[in-house]
Amino acid sequence: MNARERHIETLLFGNPDLPPLQPGYGRKSTWDRWHADGLPSEVKDANEYAYRLAGGTREWPKGDEFYAVDNRMRPLFEEKVIERLADSQIVQDWKGNICEIGLEFDPSFLQNAIDFVTRRWIKCPVENRSDWEAMKERYNPDEPGRLPADPAAYAAGLANRTHVLTMGFSGPFWQLREWLGFEQLCELFVEDPDWVREMILFWQEFVARLMENAFRHLTPDHVHFSEDMAYKAHPMIGPAMTRDFLLPCYRRWGEILRRHGVPIYGIDSDGEITSLIPIWIEAGVHVVDPMEVAAGIDLPALRAVYGKKIAFRGGVDKRCMAAGGEKIVNEIERLKPVIKSGGFIPGCDHGVPSDVSWPDYARYVELLARATGWL
Repeated sequence: MNARERHIETLLFGNPDLPPLQPGYGRKSTWDRWHADGLPSEVKDANEYAYRLAGGTREWPKGDEFYAVDNRMRPLFEEKVIERLADSQIVQDWKGNICEIGLEFDPSFLQNAIDFVTRRWIKCPVENRSDWEAMKERYNPDEPGRLPADPAAYAAGLANRTHVLTMGFSGPFWQLREWLGFEQLCELFVEDPDWVREMILFWQEFVARLMENAFRHLTPDHVHFSEDMAYKAHPMIGPAMTRDFLLPCYRRWGEILRRHGVPIYGIDSDGEITSLIPIWIEAGVHVVDPMEVAAGIDLPALRAVYGKKIAFRGGVDKRCMAAGGEKIVNEIERLKPVIKSGGFIPGCDHGVPSDVSWPDYARYVELLARATGWL
């Protein structure tokens, strides 16, 4: 079974030969730590390298490919340093946010997940309706360049793919938070709900048009929506408000995916999302990630409640990886019943942080490979 078939069969509770082996991914500081710990500098795929160290002999699949559909604003804001302070700097990022970050970073770190960057938000790009009208001008779904240069040729090259083709977008909560900032967004849900609905509808239709344009040429295997909307103990808005404001958008997108035969509809959110899962199931979502253990997410308990109604990705406690030893052994043992029940691609419950040593990470990959049948 190839990687594409394995991915789809696993997340739809089918009959894969074994679940995908996707232990996780580190960022720059993680790789710096691993190189200091002895990971050879020429290694490009730490997961395959760890798997081979453990004696793995199976063919290593090509990683997921992302269908190049650009849903970012156009043009981007200028990335620049506004002021350097003694221990930090004030910068403008590509989204128009003004924030404070450490001196070890530069504004480009905020455009992609290069590393784990703590920031203090100072100003967001949409503070009033005038800002909103200007922001809308940056989102034309039919603008040239949002799809690959030659979509037909791109599609032809992927017609017989054996790897997973994924398309990703920001969800409605995520995108409004990017424009408004978290505090202002949450206030507007109460103080100006009509404006919130207007922005959600705008984003809903922008993404819908992008998908329709892309699907004319090629159908991906998995469409993933980033929707970080929960803290350690609770969602950022409750289930009633999520159902009222966001469910129509989730449903609209789900209808488009089903109409075009996209196999997997996925949502990502960190934090304690238990009360949101029924809403996502209602919207037709197939899989949720990363199932953050530090937020109290208990995958065996969730599987007992929801059965085959929804699949999961992630769910391995990064703190146990860092602790190593019996901690990570027990963590993999905890998840074995969920792995066995299907509908689960286990892996780190977020990016792998730099407090995870290379020997402990390699040991974790070995344990996960054994639990999933790769060894």
